[in-house]
Amino acid sequence: MKLLARGNRIAVAAMVVIGVLAMVPVAAQARWRPQPSIGPWQLQLQGRIDRSIPASVFETDGDSTSRATVNALHRRGARITCYLDAGSWESYRRDRTRFPRSVLGRRYAGYPNERWLDIRRFRLFGGVIRDRVKACRLKGFDGVEFDNVNAWENQTGFPITPSDQLRYNRWLAGLAHGYDLAAGLKNDGPQVGALVDRFDFAVVEQCFQYDECGQYRPFIERGKAVFSVEYDLESAEFCGRAAEMGFSAIAKRDDLFALPWVPCPPSN
Repeated sequence: MKLLARGNRIAVAAMVVIGVLAMVPVAAQARWRPQPSIGPWQLQLQGRIDRSIPASVFETDGDSTSRATVNALHRRGARITCYLDAGSWESYRRDRTRFPRSVLGRRYAGYPNERWLDIRRFRLFGGVIRDRVKACRLKGFDGVEFDNVNAWENQTGFPITPSDQLRYNRWLAGLAHGYDLAAGLKNDGPQVGALVDRFDFAVVEQCFQYDECGQYRPFIERGKAVFSVEYDLESAEFCGRAAEMGFSAIAKRDDLFALPWVPCPPSN
């Protein structure tokens, strides 16, 4: 075999080094892990995002929020959570035709454009959810909040069991973590004990009104944030209890535009 000239040997060696480095995975970005003391949050799913709201954490719709908006909020020091419906089909989403008709169940009460999904067979639509999470990551979101992940408590048209829900919710948490996103659990209080170690924070609606907030204490006990929102109570009716429990709590209307926004004072 003809020996390579010295210059060529150096070039080949450099190419080998580059090839080896290319096979070494890039160090993953540290995943966001919001703590109970993180400060006030904002939940806005309708209208143009009001970046003037002095919140530490924003939750916005993953589909309609632009990367430019995420970047603008990051520049002012805020964290942003991506809202993603993982438990019901929405007729107005661009990817709606990717869901097989066989997984569409009863209409979601109060939301005529939504139908429950058969999460027992989530592999049939898992690719859609994966692409949504990936899109959130590409836009620069810090976390993802999976909505409608308590199908087992509702009349969905499918015989969904608590075990079915746990399996799906754990899959969702792992999916978020695979994209270095914090995973948020939404309104599945009775299963918190089995899921708190898989999720990084919780989002809770009206738990003070319905006396369900105690179900989410395990998140606080493990140093994980709980973001709560009340739609029918005045802030004076729950902020004291929220501070005692370490929750980041706000009062809003359930249309979820930017305003009104009434944050509770931070806990001591």
